Amino acid sequence: MRFRFLLRLWNRFLRLLYRRSITILGILLGVGIVGTLFTFSSLSSNIIEVQALENTKAYAQALTEARTLYSSEVVSRLKDLQIPVTHDYVNQSVGIPLPVTYLIALGDRLSKDNPGFSVRLYSDYPFPWRKDTGGPQDSFETEALQFLKQNPDKVFARSEVYQGLRSFRYAQADLMKASCIDCHNSHVDSPKKDWKVGDVRGILTLSQPIEVVARQVDRGLQGLSVLLAFMGSLSILGMTIVISKLRNISKDLEIRVQERTLELNQEKEKSDQLLLNILPEPIANRLKDGHEQISDGFATVTILFADIVGFTPLSEQVSPDKLVYLLNLLFSEFDHLSDRHSLEKIKTIGDAYMVAGGLPDPNERHAAAIADMALDMLEAVQRFNRLHDTSLDLRIGMNSGPVTAGVIGKKKFIYDLWGDAVNTASRMESHGIPGKIQVTETTYNLLADQYRFTQRGVVHIKGKGEMTTYLLEGKIG
Repeated sequence: MRFRFLLRLWNRFLRLLYRRSITILGILLGVGIVGTLFTFSSLSSNIIEVQALENTKAYAQALTEARTLYSSEVVSRLKDLQIPVTHDYVNQSVGIPLPVTYLIALGDRLSKDNPGFSVRLYSDYPFPWRKDTGGPQDSFETEALQFLKQNPDKVFARSEVYQGLRSFRYAQADLMKASCIDCHNSHVDSPKKDWKVGDVRGILTLSQPIEVVARQVDRGLQGLSVLLAFMGSLSILGMTIVISKLRNISKDLEIRVQERTLELNQEKEKSDQLLLNILPEPIANRLKDGHEQISDGFATVTILFADIVGFTPLSEQVSPDKLVYLLNLLFSEFDHLSDRHSLEKIKTIGDAYMVAGGLPDPNERHAAAIADMALDMLEAVQRFNRLHDTSLDLRIGMNSGPVTAGVIGKKKFIYDLWGDAVNTASRMESHGIPGKIQVTETTYNLLADQYRFTQRGVVHIKGKGEMTTYLLEGKIG
């Protein structure tokens, strides 16, 4: 409905343009000029900020490299000569500054020689002699400290008025290096003595005025705006000549696009629904997102196998069409029960039905949900027998444990399960009793306080040996 409205609106606009082309083109020209100026105003700000960001990054890298070079080539060599390395080097007869003191002094000198330019190194753990100046001094520095402590590999930057000038402010984390750990953790005045490599020990902030650059960029872009406005007016005039011919073509194409889009949407809905009939929704979404291999491990799930007892004699008594019809009715009822108990149907194999609880979305009630499903399946078969005059029964087996789940293959793929827990559940069914629900001791322990059981005793299970099994009778209470 909305698309048709927009299409009618567009056709009316084209007819009006054809009749009143000069007036409308004049309006469009004015709008184009305003839009151009606005666009280039935004572009100007973006260019300035990008340039300022690159400049401040380069300054920050230079300062960091200067400190690193000073530390490795000066401090490390002079330590062997017993020359003091201290923040108070100015008042020492012999001494050199600490690397961080050196960086601060270098920043102060650059700030002094370049009006409006500022370099600061600060921390939330300043040494006592930097208590007044070593912490954040304004909202930008406070926000930068909070952000970079959480994201040390990123930068924090924005444009704002700083010291009365429009400026670009940039901050990056100063990370603790292995060569600095011992000094910071052992220094008598250190406010923090449990530093680790990679900790954010401070923030390096640079502020750069951008007023001059902004004026130069604005002047250049204003001339370009005038040129583009002129070119835009010529383009609009050219459009007037061909617009009448394109109108009918455009209308036909839009109708075709609309019809094709509707067809594609319908086909997509069919494909999506078909995929959801084969796979769980989370798995289907992962396949559509491009995942080529899907496999997940689950620590604890519960698996149910059910086999129809009496199906083979029935297949000899009824036609193939009716046999498939009856089997579809019964399994459709099982599918309904699976949905009602929030379980995941895995597959059917002949006249056997497999369902699991606790995947693909983990669920703490997986064992109880499977137990409810099993009891409901027995009732469903009895109702089915009464309605269709059959004498079918179910042999059901359950087990709980870890499994691997995933999708394999390229054609006719299914969501399947693997693991000893699956094999054991299958054995519970194949060694079970018609009309009964046989469970392992593992599943029994999960359900014993909620459901009634009868101990079947020790049963020899093929491939597993002697196992104690239980028969699920119903809920307690």
